[in-house]
Amino acid sequence: MGYMKSKRKVVSEQEIDQRVIDQAVDESAWEKPINIRRSKSTSVKLPSDLTSRAAFFARLHRDGSLDNWLIRVIQERLDIEEAAFSGFKKELDAKNGR
Repeated sequence: MGYMKSKRKVVSEQEIDQRVIDQAVDESAWEKPINIRRSKSTSVKLPSDLTSRAAFFARLHRDGSLDNWLIRVIQERLDIEEAAFSGFKKELDAKNGR
């Protein structure tokens, strides 16, 4: 088979915008709306000395708030734990011949 070059019609930005608008107002193209509930936030009680230490490091790292810093630190730690768990599970599976 030979190499065939197809000519494509050059579409202007205005034509693209109009196509998008036309498709957006077409009610038959839309699915039924879905409702998503926001998960409830949870409070965690921490000892005051731990809170003070965390607040110190949040300020040291120039984070806007203690809450944001704690979320970031917890997420980083969970990523590390999940990676370690995954690695351990792979090693265990390899030892068991799975």
